[in-house]
Amino acid sequence: MSKPKVLVITIASAFIGLFFLFCLGWAITDHYGKGTSDKEVIEETAIKKNDFPDDFTVVAIGDSLTRGTGDETGKGYVGLVIEDLKSEYNRKPIIHNLGINGQVSKELVQQVRQPEVKRQIQAADVILVTIGGNDLFQKGKTLLEYDREAITVSQKSFLGNLHEIFKDINKVNDTATILLLGLYNPFIDLDEDFDTNRIVRDWNNETAEVVALYENAIFVPTFDLFQLSVNEYLYSDKFHPNKKGYRLIADRVAPLIKWEDVER
Repeated sequence: MSKPKVLVITIASAFIGLFFLFCLGWAITDHYGKGTSDKEVIEETAIKKNDFPDDFTVVAIGDSLTRGTGDETGKGYVGLVIEDLKSEYNRKPIIHNLGINGQVSKELVQQVRQPEVKRQIQAADVILVTIGGNDLFQKGKTLLEYDREAITVSQKSFLGNLHEIFKDINKVNDTATILLLGLYNPFIDLDEDFDTNRIVRDWNNETAEVVALYENAIFVPTFDLFQLSVNEYLYSDKFHPNKKGYRLIADRVAPLIKWEDVER
């Protein structure tokens, strides 16, 4: 074969090869997003994070866990949840923390009927509730002395109050999502027979059954979070969570709060 023919064939082959590579590159680019740049990805993410409304409102009611007692930073699970939401949606929700240390369910029934509290509940998108610990534990006396009759009476009263709380909330706002936290057992290490575990589980089961009757309410368990290493997550009073304990609770609550789920 003459040199001119070899040269022509070589050039043609090179051209075909380059054309093939060009077509292959174009196909790959088209298949995987048409060459989306890092800047476009960041901008798209920012749009998604900024979809949190300016007036998104969280109202927290209940006892000392709502107040954050035991967390030296003062944030508690409510403060940590708000931080998580701000990080997720790039905006901080409006927060009204109405928790009262030592509050029992009967007192919460009265609180949610107060005009100013009703006004704040009416504007809420999410309502966080911790209640029942003081009804059951009575600062530890009930469980440690194990008076089954007293516990039964307390449980019946609590469940009735819980119905009243939910009904009163729904009278002024039946679209807000209500997240009620279950109880953990701070006395596991003091109870060799684990009777207190059975008591707390039964209390939580009965509570969850009440919550299930309300379409806009969710029961959030916390028992399992503290079960294996309770002392690691308790404050020095051996009753309230410490900062790490509240972090566990917040990590469970925050993912349940999504704007698209509560949009009115």
